[in-house]
Amino acid sequence: MINIKSLCHPQLNINHWQLNPAECAVVFGLNGAGKQLIDQLLTGKFNDFKAEAAERPTADKVALISFEAQQKVYEHELKIDQSDITNEVDPGTLAKDFLPQDALDNPLIDQLNLRHRMHTGYRQLSTGEGRKLLILQAILNGCELLVCDNPFDSLDTASCQNLSETLHQLVKQGLTLVLLLSNQTDIPNWPHQLYLLNHNQLDKIENNDSQSQILASITQLNQGLLTHPWPKPLIESTTLPTKPLVEIKNAAVVYDGKAVFSDINLTIQAQQHTLITGANGSGKSTLAQLITGDCPQCFSNHVKVFGYLRGNGETIWDIKKHLGIVSSELHRSYRVSCSVLEVVLSGLYDSIGIYQQPSQPEINLARAWLNKIGLADKIKSSFKQLSYGEQRLVLIARGLIKSPLLLVLDEPTQGLDQANRALILHFLQQLEAQQHSTILLISHREDEHLPLFKQRLAL
Repeated sequence: MINIKSLCHPQLNINHWQLNPAECAVVFGLNGAGKQLIDQLLTGKFNDFKAEAAERPTADKVALISFEAQQKVYEHELKIDQSDITNEVDPGTLAKDFLPQDALDNPLIDQLNLRHRMHTGYRQLSTGEGRKLLILQAILNGCELLVCDNPFDSLDTASCQNLSETLHQLVKQGLTLVLLLSNQTDIPNWPHQLYLLNHNQLDKIENNDSQSQILASITQLNQGLLTHPWPKPLIESTTLPTKPLVEIKNAAVVYDGKAVFSDINLTIQAQQHTLITGANGSGKSTLAQLITGDCPQCFSNHVKVFGYLRGNGETIWDIKKHLGIVSSELHRSYRVSCSVLEVVLSGLYDSIGIYQQPSQPEINLARAWLNKIGLADKIKSSFKQLSYGEQRLVLIARGLIKSPLLLVLDEPTQGLDQANRALILHFLQQLEAQQHSTILLISHREDEHLPLFKQRLAL
């Protein structure tokens, strides 16, 4: 199925990689290690190299599931959205229409817990559900080689276990599988091969050496990032509101006659850092969108943010000027062409892109944040040309740049390797120490459930 010998390229070197049909290989690499070149190699999009042998399946037999692939589907769904020219909300392509119509009774749909979502539009699925749907689509369409880039990211614990068991079963039935992973805890115990991608070199490692070799690669995170000074905000405020930052009473959100959740109550005081957990599809992101104003039903519920009752005459800017947001929805929506510096600066204006001339102090602050996250060398790069993980780091800097009263983080470490995840968790602890921003975190990963979260809500 895969037989590559002596592959040589400035960005990728492989001594020997052989993967037989009905086998699984894990390729572990940190953000920026070159995993995208591996998926391009396997999908036939990367051929500019020298090699003694380079046997791969034909492109029509290979399926790649990644954050980037999901983004393409999402953007296509936006293009065909008819909501602006009809009186009804367009759900877009239903989940069932992604699948072969003669396979809608396939037990894999139930095994991946997607049966109840078959009549839901793709854009209404959670990130994890959307990824499982694309994996299901690839399998039911008969792919021979499935390449999954961090498939367990943004899935709750039960869904991770369920997906792992399903993939294991499919490999036993003849599927060839390559898992590109960035977090050591995501590595299953059943794959046939384990490779480490580091410094453009792909090397096979034995199980008894994997722990030490992987940990050694993780320590390459520039420890200086942890000691870089915290960028000073343009305007420093020492006064915190005495009224609740958020007040939600008996909230309910319903789509297509189905309740996402009901009778939700939540109050967040200043410095009352809050953690929201729950299974995929339980409504965590929808609850966050009630607060940020990105869910239209915020106006039909009792939702107060910074003392403003939604739908009672406030402007969107009255609220957003005190909000910092990092979410998959924001990431998907950031489709304009602009530089990395401009993306960070846009956090000061609550915009997607830059539409005014920033001041020199604002530019200096954005530069300081890029230095803080270790991307100062990408300041002029196109945001779209960064890897997904690098894009997510930039959006985190965007959310932090104005030192918001309320920082809403919906799965902020999605797409990040465990080294950069550790960096972001360190940022949260620094924020707590400063006693200004209040953190609202949505997270599936138990190692992100820090002691600073005194209030916890499980959906």
